[in-house]
Amino acid sequence: MTVPEANVYNVQGESVGDVQLNEKVFGAGVRPDVMSDVARALMAGKRQGTASTKGRSDVRGGGAKPWRQKGTGRARAGTSRSPIWEGGGVTFGPHPRDYSHRVPKKVRRLALKSALSAKVDAGELTVLDELNCAEPRTKSIARVLETLPIGEGKVLIVLAEPDRNVILSGRNIPRLTIVLADNVNVLDLLAVDHVVILKEAVTRLESRLS
Repeated sequence: MTVPEANVYNVQGESVGDVQLNEKVFGAGVRPDVMSDVARALMAGKRQGTASTKGRSDVRGGGAKPWRQKGTGRARAGTSRSPIWEGGGVTFGPHPRDYSHRVPKKVRRLALKSALSAKVDAGELTVLDELNCAEPRTKSIARVLETLPIGEGKVLIVLAEPDRNVILSGRNIPRLTIVLADNVNVLDLLAVDHVVILKEAVTRLESRLS
């Protein structure tokens, strides 16, 4: 698949040229299976894994036999901390564990290429020439989002370098997420409706993935 040149917009929403996207990165084809595997691994790695329950041997008390073995007419019982008793232990309950699992680097890179290609195919990727904020102001980023042809859904802005003013300006916009090109992953791309990527970030991504 050959990726055409993408239009480049400025912060006023005007087209100021175009950029040729790398076919190996933005035209690598869509692999839902690979994206699913990597997304599941990323979500699993975010799980705390701190859920914990007490078994019958961990619950305090229950040392004495509740009643004698025979002659009462009741079912025999050895401890009041049995899982079938109120206040007893939990059978097969969760214990602290690590849910993360490793995914090969080549698979992670393929999944990221696939997610970028999917955004290009769906027309959900916009290239921005630059994004600068003289001071942290939410209004400045909100105005850019209104002028760009990106719709009303969730938006991901991909920066080439950390920009404190841009990050502070966008953190109060609920539908906006800002990440660096070196840190963007499949979950970031799949969780939004549109991706706005700076022109310099395109080069960083192509260098990272090609």
